[in-house]
Amino acid sequence: MKPGGATEPPSGTANPDRAPDLPDLERIPIEEHIVEIVSDSGEGAQKAGQSFGTLSAKMGNGVWTVEIIPAEIQPPQRSRAGASGIRIRLGSGKVTNMGDTADLVVAFNEQVLYSRIEQGALRQGTLVLLENKWATSNMPEIREAWVRARADFERAGLDVREVPMETECLKLTDNPFRGKNMWVLGLLCHLYQRDLEKAEDQIRTIFRRKGDQVIDLNLKLLRAGTTWARTHLGFYYDLPTRMSDQPLVVMNGNEAVGLGAMASGMEVCSMYPITPATSVSHYLSEVFRDAGGVVHQAEDEIAAIGFAIGCSYAGKTAFTVTSGPGLALKDEFIGLAVMAEVPLVVVVVQRGGPSTGLPTKVEQSDLLSALYAQPGDPPKIILAPATIEECFHFMITARQLAELTRGPVIVLTDANLATGVQPYPRPQFKREWLAPPIDQSPWKPGVPAYDWDPETGFSQRPIPGQKDGMYVLTGLAHDEGSHVAYDPETHERGCNRRSRKVAAFQSTLKSPKVHGEGAGDLLLVGWGSTMGAIEEAVDKARKRGARVSSLHLRILSPFEPGLREIFGGFKKVMTIELNYSDSLADPYITPGNRRYAQLAWLLRAKTLVDVDCFSVVHGHPLQPAMILEVIEGELARLHGQPGRRLETAAPLATGKDPSCLA
Repeated sequence: MKPGGATEPPSGTANPDRAPDLPDLERIPIEEHIVEIVSDSGEGAQKAGQSFGTLSAKMGNGVWTVEIIPAEIQPPQRSRAGASGIRIRLGSGKVTNMGDTADLVVAFNEQVLYSRIEQGALRQGTLVLLENKWATSNMPEIREAWVRARADFERAGLDVREVPMETECLKLTDNPFRGKNMWVLGLLCHLYQRDLEKAEDQIRTIFRRKGDQVIDLNLKLLRAGTTWARTHLGFYYDLPTRMSDQPLVVMNGNEAVGLGAMASGMEVCSMYPITPATSVSHYLSEVFRDAGGVVHQAEDEIAAIGFAIGCSYAGKTAFTVTSGPGLALKDEFIGLAVMAEVPLVVVVVQRGGPSTGLPTKVEQSDLLSALYAQPGDPPKIILAPATIEECFHFMITARQLAELTRGPVIVLTDANLATGVQPYPRPQFKREWLAPPIDQSPWKPGVPAYDWDPETGFSQRPIPGQKDGMYVLTGLAHDEGSHVAYDPETHERGCNRRSRKVAAFQSTLKSPKVHGEGAGDLLLVGWGSTMGAIEEAVDKARKRGARVSSLHLRILSPFEPGLREIFGGFKKVMTIELNYSDSLADPYITPGNRRYAQLAWLLRAKTLVDVDCFSVVHGHPLQPAMILEVIEGELARLHGQPGRRLETAAPLATGKDPSCLA
């Protein structure tokens, strides 16, 4: 299995991997830190950051990573739009989101640093370790850009320290473009006192297919970066670790989806490559065969879901993985799975839209599409994991529900979950996760293929090969015997039974739990990967006396029961989402024509409560400080008071206020 797990000593014990104190260096104690590595595309910043995050998780720190990926495949070098990299948030306890502003940034050139300022990712005092090769470039325009940038950064209050990354790497390799990232990993290993032996093991794993020569070079680069930092930086951070009392795995959400699919007993993944979903198939292509599974790369999105439906019809539930544009192409086949009542799991890793949109950026824009884009009125179940661990477990639940209801189950993740790395307890396999053996006993004579129970809508599932169980599969309106039928009564009955299955499932659900008090001034409702940021903001606001709580929904069709009653305990209810909504302050927007965020739109319709919304589509995950400002503004309006800013770490600048970039 590619994602590693490690058994740790009991919680609260000393970590034997921690390095001894270094009396000749300044020790800076911290409880958490946000680190970014930014570079041109292709310089390996993400690989260095993923390794650093995985290493930190294995040592007992809470970790959350967010990849910084340019929209273009090969953007121009030394450009703001082409910035590529990763953010790693480390904590002495559990970490659930990307946090606010960065504490330390390693930048491979000065132009990519501008992009992080424009994103509001930095603050005054952020420590920047900046590659200094550009100061002596043989191109005058680059030297001039460097001088201007250094002045801009100083004026903005960044703590910039020049680092001769390329010069040091050239001592070991003639191609530092390919080796600088491992040198930087070594530098970070010193700064955060990461265990060097574990870091070396990580490199051996990363480059295991490249051969001993490549591994040896990268090990030398790692050690050289550590030695340089130890000699020249003069300080290190002391970040406490709290070791788990149980084995952990460290992986991203796409790997968790693949691992969960294997644990569920599904044996076929059929998909067409699409960002940011493709790495599910990359992971499975390495390990699925060992579990008896097959990855089928189809010629297009339509063929992929058609192949999956065919496999499911044959008796083994299959799954397909895609993103928003691929979901649009799969919609007709999803409708077929509903009408023909074939179990199917569809994983949708959401990204920015509309159309091709922002292929590498996060959004939650496919909820309404998943619910309503298919022709006709096809009921279905939609699940939305909120954590990387839930990406694993929801795949098991999705397979079970697909077979229970004989229909499609859609699992909505997003780019934040897909690429983020986080540790969680190693799952302990349970046999009940797996599907029962295919039933090939003779089909009972006289029982139709769709013997709908009038109360639940459920029916037995004939499997091809069962004696007397043959029937014609059709996407046309049909009766219980799967005979095409166009009369109104039969069509109405079929629609009723298919819908009733979803209602029967809903009757088994419990009301979701409120985070905080069950009554108050403000309730924030979220879904998907926003949970960590929302709950962190709510907890901070509550410590300051705010009567605010949050509610996170994992099942979006059908909704969990009791929402109207929960909403009744608060003066105001609003959703926090990563999709588009109009502001009433915008021109031409009125209460009558305003577009609400997608979950808010659904909740208003389902509960008849005046649910408001706050949403953004800026392409990166929500930050707790942003949500704190929303809380402050809403509470001020509820109490008829002027807004009072909560104490948050203010970003250095945003795209709307680039004053420090003059």
